[in-house]
Formats: sequence, structure tokens, C-alpha cells
Amino acid sequence: MTILVVPNNTGKIDDDFAVHDRAASQQAEDIRGLASELKVAVLVPAFPRSKTDWRIYTHALDRDSLLTERTEYRRFDLQLIRMIDNARSRLRGEGVRADRHVLMLGFSAAGMFTNRFVFLHPDRIKAAAIGSPGGWAIAPLATWEGKALRYPIGVADFKAVSGRALDMKALRKVPLFVFLGGDDANDSVIYRDSFEKEDEDLIFALFGRTLQSRWEFTKTIYREKLPAATLKLYPKVGHSFSKEMWDDVKTFFLNHLRG
Repeated sequence: MTILVVPNNTGKIDDDFAVHDRAASQQAEDIRGLASELKVAVLVPAFPRSKTDWRIYTHALDRDSLLTERTEYRRFDLQLIRMIDNARSRLRGEGVRADRHVLMLGFSAAGMFTNRFVFLHPDRIKAAAIGSPGGWAIAPLATWEGKALRYPIGVADFKAVSGRALDMKALRKVPLFVFLGGDDANDSVIYRDSFEKEDEDLIFALFGRTLQSRWEFTKTIYREKLPAATLKLYPKVGHSFSKEMWDDVKTFFLNHLRG
């Protein structure tokens, strides 16, 4: 049995945990059809996203969520691994053996979370589908044109932020499907809960002011550094999960479940 992990994305800030819990439950219900076709178990965490501490963008696994001293919002990547292993233990108690390597699917903020989780824990991923990851997919590079790319632009300070060195050998083996709508204009780079102003300025200067201009750099970088990655741009699709995207995600997961 394989577990499909779908990080929760409430889409708003709220200090009432019940709001995020309900949204995660609905997200799990929404993914039921895909899970049934894939014949996988589903895990959707119910992580909070605070209104009071709004700069800690937990649902995107941003820089603040790795470095904050607020234990209730810190290192949700490590909490998710414990959830996965707890789910495996519970399934084992029911006579079902679950793989330690999971499928992972995220779109928008959850796409950012998925993208970054894969870099942090490539040894736990069977395959990951990453949709519209906030205007910039983390680059497997420490520098570009002589400029340091700190997390989550790149990996210049990866060990300092995450506590472990980037396992590039493992990351290169992870099958990735990264996708974006050709008309998508949902840009997290310009918002301070996602990126600092210095990060925005650097991304604009090095990679462009639009998602589509940056996409060309992402394609070049990922195809060179991450050979197991497939990237696809969908013309005339905005910030939405189109039927064609769903079909391609299903095919992608099916191919790697068989493998």
C-alpha cells in the first residue's frame, strides 16, 4: 500500500483551529476519487495557519516556519513525517503494509509545501506532483549569476535553515511533475508572508517579474539538475486545477506506482 500525502491549504489565515480542521477534512473528501482510482491511502494533515503570526506561512513551509521558536508552528515537515509513520503503524495493525515512500500532491500554497518538503526529505518520496508553487519553485542551486539563493529561493543556506545538508543524490532520483497554468498570475513572491522584500527583489532581478518568465528559468534549472523532473505549462489556464492537469497527475502517479 502506498500513502498519498496532500498538504492542507485552507486558503486563509485564522486563529481558530477548527477552521483549518474543517478545510482539511473537505480536502480529504475532495481527493477521495483520485485516491480510489490510484488504490492508495490518503493522508491530509490539519496544520494551522495563524492570523496573529501571519508571517509564518505554515501551509507553504516557508522560511519562518522552519526557523520560528513558536513550537506550535515549527517544523511541520518533521511533524508530517511522524504523521506518515503513525499512519503506517496503524495500517500495519490492520494487516496492511504501507511503504515508507509516499506520493505527494500539492497545488498553490500546498504546492510550495510539497516542493520544499521534497527537498528537505527526498528519501521519503516515491513521486511528487507540484502545481503552481507560489510563483517560484525552489532551485537546487546555491547561487545564480554570483548571487546567493537562500531558502526558499534556492539552497545556499539549506543546512543552516533545515539542520541537515541537502541530499542532492537522493533528490535527483525523485520523480517530479511540476506544472503551471499559462495564464496563472497568483504570485506569492510579492507577499511578505511568503517571501521577504529582499527575496522578491532578487527573484525579480534574476528571474523576471511574472510567473511565466520565471518558468523558463525553472525549466532550465530543473532539467539540468533534476533529471527525473517533468515540467508542463498549460496554455489558457489560470490559477486553477484543470481537468487536463488532473488527468496528467493521475497518469504520472500511476506510472510511478507501477514502477
